[in-house]
Amino acid sequence: MDSEDSPLLKAVQLYLTGARTKEAGINATRVVECLEDDDWEMALLLLEDLGDVDPQPPEFWSWLADAARLMWLKNDADWYEWRRGEARSGAFRAELRLARTEDGGRALPIPPDDALRPMWDIGQRTPEGGPLWSIAFLWVEGRDFLKPGGCGLVRLVPLTPGHWWHLKPGDLITMHERRPPSGTARIIEVMPPVMTAP
Repeated sequence: MDSEDSPLLKAVQLYLTGARTKEAGINATRVVECLEDDDWEMALLLLEDLGDVDPQPPEFWSWLADAARLMWLKNDADWYEWRRGEARSGAFRAELRLARTEDGGRALPIPPDDALRPMWDIGQRTPEGGPLWSIAFLWVEGRDFLKPGGCGLVRLVPLTPGHWWHLKPGDLITMHERRPPSGTARIIEVMPPVMTAP
């Protein structure tokens, strides 16, 4: 990867356009030093950390995904594409408890590196009083499978974000893949979309 055209260098430059602190400049310098030493993976990790601390716009995550693909890091590229979707649409972190298989829950665990697209009852109602289903992509945090009957942290990116913005930490929502519900989630964090700095 040529450092002049490096997606990582472009990500650093984008990071600096929104930077407001002296520390941001120091962090960017560390990334540039890694690039000068051809330590692409360390630069990628540092940039991911910066994006976790200081929310970044979708373009930032696209550059990281491009860099990961150039380094043949497929799982990382998938994760950064997910983060791009979070930055574009906004997202929710939640603690999800799956129903047990014998109670009508799913038979298979949810893998940590794949996005599902279940329906959710988020408390809105149709004119007739029934649940107004909403769809959100789901990503399991960490490296472990979320097994039926188990509990774990997940990230949700709504297909129609405007339907979800009434939710706040502590709210309960219900996941449906079929009847009965396949899980219940408690919202722990609301992450609004991130716009590119002017």
